[in-house]
Amino acid sequence: MAIMLSYRRATIEDLDFLLKLRMLTMVKHLEIAEIFYTEKQHVARVKECFNDSQIILVNDKPIGLLKLATFSDRLHIRQFQITPKFQGKGIGSQVLKDVLKRAVQKQLSISLNVLLKNPVKALYLRFGFVVVGENEFEYQMRYNLIKK
Repeated sequence: MAIMLSYRRATIEDLDFLLKLRMLTMVKHLEIAEIFYTEKQHVARVKECFNDSQIILVNDKPIGLLKLATFSDRLHIRQFQITPKFQGKGIGSQVLKDVLKRAVQKQLSISLNVLLKNPVKALYLRFGFVVVGENEFEYQMRYNLIKK
């Protein structure tokens, strides 16, 4: 049975949740990449492009973040995090399906960056994203719509 997800725009009242979410989901992957942020730097990342932030909800309770930007040529997943308690339950796949629907409606491709050793890369590959570049820290990935 699929979990019913909903989304709402993040507000300033969500900052504590978003910082905790970031710490729970990103610190270990950043440290593996030898990227060490201070709490102030994590807060800055949470606040960066805040208007693109959507809280992922299950039964009206916040369980994640989708920070999705819309550009003229693509959607860009800036940040995508789900609390560990809800990982491995198909929620990431459901969110990606929702993003793909938006991309199809807008006739846009999707881009994202993922840390080199972050296992979530496998999820993106399963959905048809391809690696189009990399640097010392991350892969750049893209999903191209096939236009007919």
